[in-house]
Amino acid sequence: MSLLREEFFRLLPAAVAACEVDGESVRWTEGGRRGTIRLVPLPDRRLGSVAVPRHRVEIALDAFTEAEGEAFMERFHRAFLRGGG
Repeated sequence: MSLLREEFFRLLPAAVAACEVDGESVRWTEGGRRGTIRLVPLPDRRLGSVAVPRHRVEIALDAFTEAEGEAFMERFHRAFLRGGG
């Protein structure tokens, strides 16, 4: 993802309402299922004089059915959509 760490954690509640943040990791439980998100900093992408911050986002879902996992990923992607023109 191309965004600042602060921006990631500002937008995260739209995807995961109640979670525990520990440094670069996020853990949550919902309905007996557990999830973990790990934010891994990557080198900035340079476009001339512009530096674009980047992170790899690792998501692990435990005890989610395939349909529940897909629903979570849809919600996660929607939370981080950006409009533009």
